[in-house]
Amino acid sequence: MKVMIVTDAWSPQVNGVVRTLSTTRREMEAMGHQVEILSPLEFRTLPCPTYPDIRLSVLAGNAARKRIRDYAPHALHIATEGPLGLAARRYALDNDLPFTTAYHTRFPEYVKARTGIPLAWTYRFLRWFHGPARAVMAPTPAVKTDLEAFGFDNVVLWSRGVDLDVFRMQDSHRLDTEHPIFLYVGRVAVEKNVEAFLKLDLPGSKWVVGDGPALAGLRAQYPDAHYLGVMKQPELAEVYAAADVFVFPSKTDTFGLVLLEAMACGLPVAAYPVTGPIDVLGDSPAGVLHDDLRQACIAALDIDRRTARAHAEKFSWRAATEQFVGHLHPAMHTSSC
Repeated sequence: MKVMIVTDAWSPQVNGVVRTLSTTRREMEAMGHQVEILSPLEFRTLPCPTYPDIRLSVLAGNAARKRIRDYAPHALHIATEGPLGLAARRYALDNDLPFTTAYHTRFPEYVKARTGIPLAWTYRFLRWFHGPARAVMAPTPAVKTDLEAFGFDNVVLWSRGVDLDVFRMQDSHRLDTEHPIFLYVGRVAVEKNVEAFLKLDLPGSKWVVGDGPALAGLRAQYPDAHYLGVMKQPELAEVYAAADVFVFPSKTDTFGLVLLEAMACGLPVAAYPVTGPIDVLGDSPAGVLHDDLRQACIAALDIDRRTARAHAEKFSWRAATEQFVGHLHPAMHTSSC
């Protein structure tokens, strides 16, 4: 099948959306599909007003629609609700081309955290955006339930996986710091609630891997933490292996790929009992979910690393990709397109 995936999030960004889409493309190609990614790399971009590191293709509408027409995909998947997603949606509707969408990010919660705009306003836009889709793919049952409660139709599940060869249990070579090591990995932004982790009174040391608009302020406010920047996967796997507990303070994630990466390396999880951690961990003893994040961190120190690894092994990118392909709605193009 000839598939086009349209996304406003792509390299050099480092986040769960990019990781999910790049891995899904790789798995689809291994399954024999032809996959094209339409991303901001092809167009002029402008910095996002509240997050300059994210570049948006705000003037690419006509060129993006021409790319879709020229590629003539059998199936069109619109991954994001940004300028490229809007252009692809318009093209599909103008040409009676079925398409699917995905809900990767709690966009309304992020917008509210950054601007104060009410959730209802942003959810109204999202209902309009996703409304014509043949399927809206959600990563967990909890997200599916939330979207349906906000009036979304045709919501289906598309889970996630983890590369168990890259993220694995291994001997640690990063022992030149005080233990226990409590680790955060991810974007350093207000919606990720990183400060809730950094302000905890915990023994040992705190490590932060990642970058983002809140990094400078947090580094100044919490200078005792270790800030390691952005890391590639092999190096990141070593950091997971060296740490003692993975702390996930976010209350706005839809899934949290880093949860799987950490557990695949044998690192137990401490998190709030919210969407994302609830679905990823379930009833597994691989982590501790508690409204008191410090209590969760301390309790997670007693979890056997093999328990965390065993839980991560239940998640497969191949199975997730087969689920994704099953939700696509192929439609052969005609000359009218």
